[in-house]
Amino acid sequence: MSRSAGAGYDRHITIFSPEGRLYQVEYAFKAITNAGITSVGIRGKSCAVIATQKKVPDKLLDPKTVTHLFQLTPNIGCVMTGMIADARAQVSRARMEAAEWRYKFGYEIPVDQLARRVANINQVYTQQAAMRPLGVSMILVGVDDERGPQLFKCDPAGYYVGYKATSAGPKHQEAANALEKSLKKGEDLTDEDTIELAITTLSGVLSADFKKADIEIGFVGENRKFRVLSEEEIDVYLQRIVERD
Repeated sequence: MSRSAGAGYDRHITIFSPEGRLYQVEYAFKAITNAGITSVGIRGKSCAVIATQKKVPDKLLDPKTVTHLFQLTPNIGCVMTGMIADARAQVSRARMEAAEWRYKFGYEIPVDQLARRVANINQVYTQQAAMRPLGVSMILVGVDDERGPQLFKCDPAGYYVGYKATSAGPKHQEAANALEKSLKKGEDLTDEDTIELAITTLSGVLSADFKKADIEIGFVGENRKFRVLSEEEIDVYLQRIVERD
């Protein structure tokens, strides 16, 4: 039986194609895009903010149980973009790693160390056939005692890096371009400005006027505690944006 040059290489996680590509890892990135949820993360002067769309696929569902924002430790939160079942598995593992660090060293895990640990685990999934890569992107936020606000993103390939602002999902490139323009001025963003920029960026790239139930926002400020904003708080920011425009 003869096969074309590229055939068969996408059936294995651990085998490179002749072009030097791992197709299964590339398909994991495709799964993030196909989920249809766009998320952004922005680092302000003294805070870090994550925002994402909230889509309730069925009217019979309880909207309170649908979320892409998760608290990993009292000080670190994340937004998961992609397959929600994979997201829960990765969140569960990240919480376990954070708890283990706390037990071992006696203090909460720093954001960069948790991002590194999650990325290292993701990288192992690209070289062992026992586990497939998870079709999810994790954006982590927290405020570090020494370095201030932190924003990291981990992808299915095991790559992680710190950002001033980042995005994930089907419109991630458009969101990245919009954030680049907004942050070009180099101004230090206050807490309110950071939240408003997250909302306006998502609203702009999706060409949508958000209602308070259509968006989720996670925030960590100077008190170093991560929390998810209530619908009432989100509504205040939406009203402020409308009045400003």
